[in-house]
Amino acid sequence: MIVEPDRLKGIGRLAERFVANADFAGIAWRVGRHGRTLDEGCAGRADHARLRPLTMDAVHRLYSMTKPVVSVAALRSIEAGELRLDDPVARWLPGFARSRVLDAGGRLADAVRPITVEDLLTHRAGLSYDFMPDCPVATLYREERLAADGARPLATLVERLGELPLARQPGTAFYYSYATDVLAHVLERVTGRTLREVLKGAVLDPLGMGETDFGVAPTARSRLVEMHGLRELGEVPPEIESAQTLRPMDVEESYPSDAPDAFARGGIGLFSTVADYTRFAAFLIDGRSASGEVLLSVPMLDMLWRNRLPRSQRPISTGRRPTPGYGWGLVGRVMTDIGEAMHLTVDGEGGWSGAASTWFWADRANGVSGVVLAQFLGSTIPLGPLMQAAAYQGFVAEPAVGETSTGSRVASGPDSGD
Repeated sequence: MIVEPDRLKGIGRLAERFVANADFAGIAWRVGRHGRTLDEGCAGRADHARLRPLTMDAVHRLYSMTKPVVSVAALRSIEAGELRLDDPVARWLPGFARSRVLDAGGRLADAVRPITVEDLLTHRAGLSYDFMPDCPVATLYREERLAADGARPLATLVERLGELPLARQPGTAFYYSYATDVLAHVLERVTGRTLREVLKGAVLDPLGMGETDFGVAPTARSRLVEMHGLRELGEVPPEIESAQTLRPMDVEESYPSDAPDAFARGGIGLFSTVADYTRFAAFLIDGRSASGEVLLSVPMLDMLWRNRLPRSQRPISTGRRPTPGYGWGLVGRVMTDIGEAMHLTVDGEGGWSGAASTWFWADRANGVSGVVLAQFLGSTIPLGPLMQAAAYQGFVAEPAVGETSTGSRVASGPDSGD
């Protein structure tokens, strides 16, 4: 498979079209392979007035693209023998020792087995999210303002989650949830350090992600992209979506930019740039930093990329919209059957996304990784999958002997994303 540079230009054309249509205020992206940046760019603006140009060093709220970073930190603890996948969560968080399950009819029942660390990594703990439709537990979460209150410490959030009922029996369903927040607090208990310290030591510093944190440095505030959207994070999406409009939003209460020591979550919370997150996406291909430092072994990489959901628990979904073809590994989605896929991809591709139209993927087989960042909550347009499809249409077969091609071969080596 080789790269056809002219076909890769479709990524930028697509982004420009979305901006021209006022679907998004701004979009930034980067696609890399084997140590080279194949395509990158940014289109549009970074502020509500749409006067400040979006730049490649802009700072974005990652929302759920925080989860894979936390999950990798947990995998490093597993490699170090500090955690096991089958450890019961109650070993570290006693509040989960007597979980009960609330069904759709309002009936409570005891959990049939303990929640494990694997359940947290695979979203099979039985927890829920505020925005999950037709879910009595999500209603309780909204009443508690779990998503809306960014001032609530992680320990307090997780303690309350342990007191509230579960939405599913542990292990019985993929049910997107606060599971990674609970995992984050487990890491704090295991290591005796704050989540911010854990992530810096295990992932961010080794990968050179110096602009990724639970807040934005005062010197970088001018680069923070402002939010647009249709609804707040904790709101249940309507059955019939409204038209996409650039409605300015202020999300500082739920996602503060100036409180990195107080606001730390497992499921959301990180701020980052295209360059920083590209380093993380590329790392998931070979387990090494750009300098060559090994952070994850090959056996662990093989495990994290293997689908762990039985057929009965697929396709995965984060609400009303299923994602056909994908299972779930230990870090994020994993494409298990391209015969079911609804966007252009390859077997084994994986990654995750965020509520504000952020998306990344990593493709171990072809050494390809990509990051797409925008700031729009509740988008009705699947920006990430469309941008990924625009990238993959740039990869073509090598010409037969005697034929010529405008495509380019790419030197092998770890993909630094720079």
